[in-house]
Amino acid sequence: MSFNETAELMRRFNDAFVRHDPAALVDLVGEDCVLENTNPAPSGSRHVGRAACLAVWQGLAAALEARFDVEEMFIAAEDRAILRWRYVWGEGENDSVRGVNLMRVRGGKIVEALGYVKGA
Repeated sequence: MSFNETAELMRRFNDAFVRHDPAALVDLVGEDCVLENTNPAPSGSRHVGRAACLAVWQGLAAALEARFDVEEMFIAAEDRAILRWRYVWGEGENDSVRGVNLMRVRGGKIVEALGYVKGA
């Protein structure tokens, strides 16, 4: 993949969460995807395979009471991206968390996502 193709894939990925469109994620995830989620603390949970990763991401995308605000997207290589975000589930300052996903792509699909959040 080129830098532009990786950037477009990450744009589409982020857009699915912004628009609360779980179906938009289906074509973005590789069969051999691995997702290391941010919770439960301290190490998160590991999800292996397309179906398992989609289940997590589609659940987040469908949550109308919460949102992801993309703070920065950095394409680190033709197959790597870093997404900095804030997850907001309420109105107050304490109703959000900031985090980062380290993403790897192959063949036009997301194959790895390692999620980390800021903690106290």
